[in-house]
Amino acid sequence: MEQTVLSPLSAWESFYVIIGSSSAALTGLQFVVVVLSTELNALGSGSATRALGTPTIVHFCAVLFISAILSAPWSALSSAGIALGACGVAGFVYAVIVVRHAWRQTDYALVLEDWIWHGALPLIAYAALLVAAVFLQSEPVPSLFVIGGTALLLLFVGIHNAWDSVVYIALQRRIG
Repeated sequence: MEQTVLSPLSAWESFYVIIGSSSAALTGLQFVVVVLSTELNALGSGSATRALGTPTIVHFCAVLFISAILSAPWSALSSAGIALGACGVAGFVYAVIVVRHAWRQTDYALVLEDWIWHGALPLIAYAALLVAAVFLQSEPVPSLFVIGGTALLLLFVGIHNAWDSVVYIALQRRIG
């Protein structure tokens, strides 16, 4: 039994070391972005930061958490599936709350690209994580690919959104 549990997860070890480390480093850089935006008052009253900046940190932390879950020495894939499923549910609920905050905030007018990267893609990622977690025990190989793709998607969402914030702050500083 232990052999079947270790085999599919051990094949992903390097992948999760790379993206987990990347997400941890990028989380630190996002803190710098938030500090810069605060100094410049680039994101207004804080509602835009709550709707656009904070979720970036959450997505990076979700990638780190997924990496930690799949690097842990589980005795059964079902245990990892439960932890990943809980992450998927929590992430999906959080993404819905983010969309609601983004809709209600008035400091920044979101365009289609913002709705895709800040709203749609995280919702898709967390839903995919939940579905893959449910099927992890019965279909480990495709589920692990979906989970890996989800982690990459959340990492890229975070990178895109952090870059978007930096560009916005730089333009605000130039204009202001």
